[in-house]
Amino acid sequence: MTSPEAITAFVALFVVIDPIGLAPLFVALTQGMDARARRAIALRSCGVALGLLTLFGVAGEAVLGFLGISMPAFRIAGGILLFLTALDMLFERRTKRREDQAATADEGHPEDPSVFPLATPLIAGPGAIATMILLTGEAQGNWLHVASVHGVMLVVLICVLALFLLAGMLERLLGQVGINVITRLLGMLLAALSVQFVLDGMIDLGVL
Repeated sequence: MTSPEAITAFVALFVVIDPIGLAPLFVALTQGMDARARRAIALRSCGVALGLLTLFGVAGEAVLGFLGISMPAFRIAGGILLFLTALDMLFERRTKRREDQAATADEGHPEDPSVFPLATPLIAGPGAIATMILLTGEAQGNWLHVASVHGVMLVVLICVLALFLLAGMLERLLGQVGINVITRLLGMLLAALSVQFVLDGMIDLGVL
């Protein structure tokens, strides 16, 4: 994987997973817990998300082949899904939905939110899974490329873990306005990347 490809993969995964937007939700879900409990939940949620994203990164294309779905078709569908996610970020709909998921989980499982909703669907959600399949699908049998994509994904999850551990301080530092501004900027980047995925899929199909 070249440096531009690695940067593109990092930006795509970082924007879709949105560690900055997850930090305040982590604070809300772990409210009243001590530092040790918060650290354990952060580690466990990132570990479960790592397992899920690795599974789909390695076997996702095989699953698509079994279902008779071509990679270009999935690339177009994934691009559309990511574009809808970008729209949600730009108009704050995703933040509201994530808060609703967090509130529902907090009512049902107040003792440990690490697997649900933190690991899935907040970290390893449909968008992140689709992005992993799209990025590894570009490898065309090159396992070094696949390993590089997973390395980039691991770096993004390390960012998630770091922001979880610093969530309280980050929330005070940025404030709600700062978080909203960053979310919108990331949404614009994701919109551009999603259009590129759709164009790549159409080129592969010979439409363009």
